[in-house]
Amino acid sequence: MEKNTKKLLVIPLGGLGEIGKNMTVFRYGDDIILVDAGLKFPEDDMLGIDLVIPDITYLVENRDKIKGIFLTHGHEDHIGALPYVLREINVPVYGTALTLGILQGKLEEAHVSGNNLHVIKPGDRIRAGVFKLEFMRVNHSIPDSIAIAIHTPVGLVIHTGDFKIDQTPVDGQVTDFGRFAEYGNQGVLLLLADSTNAERPGFTPSEKMVGKTFDEEFGSAKNRIIVATFSSNVHRIQQIVESAAKYKRKVAVIGRSMVNVVGIAMKLGYLKVPDGLLIDIDDAHNYPNSKLVLVCTGSQGEPMSALTRMAMSDHRKVIIVPGDTIIISASPIPGNEKMVSRSIDALLQLGADVIYEKANGVHVSGHGSQEELKLMHNLVRPKFFIPVHGEYRHLVKHAKLAESLGMSKDNILIAENGAVIEVTPDKIALNGHVQAGKVLIDGLGVGDVGNIVLRDRKQLSQDGVIIVVMAMDKSSGRIESGPDLVSRGFVYVRESEDLMDEARARIVNVLDKCEDENVKEWSTIKGNVRDALGKFLFEKTRRRPMILPIIMEIN
Repeated sequence: MEKNTKKLLVIPLGGLGEIGKNMTVFRYGDDIILVDAGLKFPEDDMLGIDLVIPDITYLVENRDKIKGIFLTHGHEDHIGALPYVLREINVPVYGTALTLGILQGKLEEAHVSGNNLHVIKPGDRIRAGVFKLEFMRVNHSIPDSIAIAIHTPVGLVIHTGDFKIDQTPVDGQVTDFGRFAEYGNQGVLLLLADSTNAERPGFTPSEKMVGKTFDEEFGSAKNRIIVATFSSNVHRIQQIVESAAKYKRKVAVIGRSMVNVVGIAMKLGYLKVPDGLLIDIDDAHNYPNSKLVLVCTGSQGEPMSALTRMAMSDHRKVIIVPGDTIIISASPIPGNEKMVSRSIDALLQLGADVIYEKANGVHVSGHGSQEELKLMHNLVRPKFFIPVHGEYRHLVKHAKLAESLGMSKDNILIAENGAVIEVTPDKIALNGHVQAGKVLIDGLGVGDVGNIVLRDRKQLSQDGVIIVVMAMDKSSGRIESGPDLVSRGFVYVRESEDLMDEARARIVNVLDKCEDENVKEWSTIKGNVRDALGKFLFEKTRRRPMILPIIMEIN
């Protein structure tokens, strides 16, 4: 690495070929900066896993070279891994006020020190080793989102972060087009840009459109209104508050993350709530249903969220009654569609009126569609381009979009997590890989669950387990009692006695054979039992339960 002093190294550790766990390393010589440190929610086959974070082996190995972590905004997929990263690496973290406000809460929960957090705002400039960074305002589905201009010894790099181009943002803070254009005129070496909506033609509608829909729905609703949305979408919550105030309804907030973010956003001045409008959920019974709006989590059908518990009639404080209007103001993240559908079905069965489709105007994306991406490219006019933040098809689509604007194919690089990308004033190329991948979080365990454990969980979930228990005389090697069979998740023993008797007979044959051949090695005996029983059960049931032989030693 020491030889690479004339080259900028860009190393994505997450966020490529996936939505989530965004993390990008920029390295020049012995100076490293990191942009974002996010998590990802587990896929369906990751049984029991709570969260997924990037593999940070490379960062740990080079911790003395890291000058700072720079955050583009406060979403989980950009800041969620920091409680785990900061345990290993103590470096300054820079972000806007709301981003760090949300992060601070997460660090406190995880008992990680938040002493090294530094608030920045759009327009600020910071030096970190050889890098000089400037922060530029962009629009997204959370306030205080920024893009970062990174001045490096080889040229200027722009990382857009997540963005859309909203000409009428709720807070009136428009994307800093002027600064992007200035940089475009000065000459941008490399652009890394959000690819989430690269497949979507046209423009992403303004957030204000959702406000109009809220206004209409609040005006026509006769009873209680319940709105489920992302807790981080402060602008969406602001619009709910404004519609509630207009129709003289009180607002109660439900769900831990929603309560936390609303509290932080109000404290920092990002959420403006008229005095007396916000009430505690415990006081809601003092008001008629026609004067209430409940704002809650659960727009993704998460099992423990407020809306899901209401749908399952399992919420301690809110019971859904016929005539309730429920607005799900979000679109399902890929993979969550089934859970969301299940919640909607349950709410409809309880007699609620559910408004959920994007076509109804209750949600707009926080990411730019094709025309906005084109505008960003035309403003910045980079020499080289790396599409980031998207599944592989999104990256390919974004690359083709850049080509359609006249960019040479040779100047566009579609990378994967762990790729080492070398950038010089004249060239962009791949040069090797560093360790990268998924680290699975299960409860308090970080990375202690790997592919083998997941495979075992999958097998257990599909075919169950058979435990074979037997007692062996230590000196003679003879089986003194058993084998006894215990089945969990495979068959119900009382209804399958014949199968169990036959299985037991097979095991006895194996044990007799081992005794005849003077096999006393426990591992060999267990292996023989496992093979014979597995083969027999597959023949009889076409299932492959996990087989655990247990030998107890008696003197």
